[in-house]
Amino acid sequence: MYEKGGRITREGIRIHEPGDFAGMHVAGRVVARILDDIAEHVFPGQTTAEIDRIITAMVAAHGATSATIGYRGYQHASCISVNHVVCHGIPGAKALKDGDILNIDVTVIVDGWFGDSSRMYVAGNLSRKAERLIQVTHDALMKGIEAVRPGNTFGDIGHAIQAFVEAHRMSVVRDFCGHGLGRVFHAPPNVLHYGRPGREAVLEEGMFFTIEPMVNLGRPETKVLADDWTAVTRDKSLSAQFEHSVGVTANGADVFTLSPAGKFHPTWG
Repeated sequence: MYEKGGRITREGIRIHEPGDFAGMHVAGRVVARILDDIAEHVFPGQTTAEIDRIITAMVAAHGATSATIGYRGYQHASCISVNHVVCHGIPGAKALKDGDILNIDVTVIVDGWFGDSSRMYVAGNLSRKAERLIQVTHDALMKGIEAVRPGNTFGDIGHAIQAFVEAHRMSVVRDFCGHGLGRVFHAPPNVLHYGRPGREAVLEEGMFFTIEPMVNLGRPETKVLADDWTAVTRDKSLSAQFEHSVGVTANGADVFTLSPAGKFHPTWG
């Protein structure tokens, strides 16, 4: 089946045309620059509401549109998930404390293309256990990206992430996953961060999707709070996440959301 913008596989995954990569690079570069620039605004005493206010202004300054403001009633330009919050943390008035770790997730729309990425940050001093969690999560994402190439499967991506994380005696969250994107925010496939080699859909050149593993120091189970957004670890263990948007090329993965300033990891300085 063919539609404008490329073919659709039997699993419902869009195969984008070669020219579509340029639009994804522009959107990905904008969100990456915002995540670069927000780093200096993360410090003890800062509120996540103020971080989100700054991000909202940055999105406008880039001439982009926030994909999350108004999405299913959400009213912020970012999700900010602190410590044991796994994902979808709502910015608020609570101040960050020394040693807090946080994931900042931003999605923008530029000329109809969606750029989606998240990174870990630290307020003040990074504890040894948090540093280890962040490093394993970062490296797990990279292991997943290394598995991206035509002929491999989405199960190969999930297995690469899961095997690496569990070898470090941490756990992969099962309740949330990556997703297809392009000219839409969320589309097939669901990109699981666990799995078995050779399972799920086969990767083809032109697929666009996010890989965004969430890793817990404790058990993998999560629960969503009464606000219907905030997901936390059930055992209150620390959680971390990194996310890139990628496209499948003939030779591997084209990462759309690379940090222009090399600040993707919180210890970049």
